[in-house]
Amino acid sequence: MSVEGHSGVSRRMAAETIGRVYFALQAVTGAGWWVSVFTVPVVRETTLGALDPVVAAVFDIPLFVVASALAAVLPGRGSRWAAAAATAWTLLVTALLGLYATVTTLAGVGVILMIAASVASAGAWLLLAFGHIPTAVLLVGPFRFRRARPRATPVAHMIATAAQIVVFWGLFLVVFPLIIRALEERWRLMLPVPDGVVVAGVAVVVAASALGLWSAAAMTVEGDGTPLPSAMPNRLVIAGPYRFVRNPMALAGIAQGAGVGLLMSSWMVVVYALAGSLVWNYAIRPHEEADLARVFGDDYRAYARAARCWVPRLRPVGSGG
Repeated sequence: MSVEGHSGVSRRMAAETIGRVYFALQAVTGAGWWVSVFTVPVVRETTLGALDPVVAAVFDIPLFVVASALAAVLPGRGSRWAAAAATAWTLLVTALLGLYATVTTLAGVGVILMIAASVASAGAWLLLAFGHIPTAVLLVGPFRFRRARPRATPVAHMIATAAQIVVFWGLFLVVFPLIIRALEERWRLMLPVPDGVVVAGVAVVVAASALGLWSAAAMTVEGDGTPLPSAMPNRLVIAGPYRFVRNPMALAGIAQGAGVGLLMSSWMVVVYALAGSLVWNYAIRPHEEADLARVFGDDYRAYARAARCWVPRLRPVGSGG
């Protein structure tokens, strides 16, 4: 076996081990939670609301606890089938419990716990099934990497960029946060916050939006393209905020989301923004940077060595610092 082939096998084995360890932890945690449900009233009330715990246990213990344990210990295909069953059940319970909590205003804590379990279970199942999390499936439609059509002037790209900002900022910074905030209130998960938090949120949103607009302008004018992956710049952009940090658009978007959460006094919106940063950093960024290296070659690799992704430089790239 070649070195590359051996490395691939090692990575798959490591991924499967991580998946098995997660399902083992989920089985133990799930069993402990059920013990608490029947012995600690506050746990039962905050996670199940008025649902009959006996009826829930009849289904959940075999399909969540036992299936997770089997995913951890069974060999090969048996482990993958058990993981698939546990994951499918977790997703179903999350959806049903979310609907129940939204209608009744009960079991909000249970919904949050199940959302976390759903995300983690899905990730662990993918590791067992494929040996990795196939993040490339996210790069479809407007998120598929393509160069923009070259233009003699930046006007067309500026119009397209303005439209993108209206659509994406409207969805990710207004519509989705409003939905999350409404669910947070409906599920009785709101936390008291000082008045100063709202003021801080306004300041963060304004500053981050200014950074986002500055970044979009630099990309449009200097790069002959737009921020949208399906119409990316034709030239490597090392101007404006890109002289200080490698992806100011992502930094601005995440800060905007967190600022909106502060503005709304919503911890769930802040978590939504932070979760978005993790998705971008670990699922999107590797593909984006590989595409940039393929298109711009050594120029991009030199730039990537000079500018960090998240933490701005004190001196701009090319200043001799």
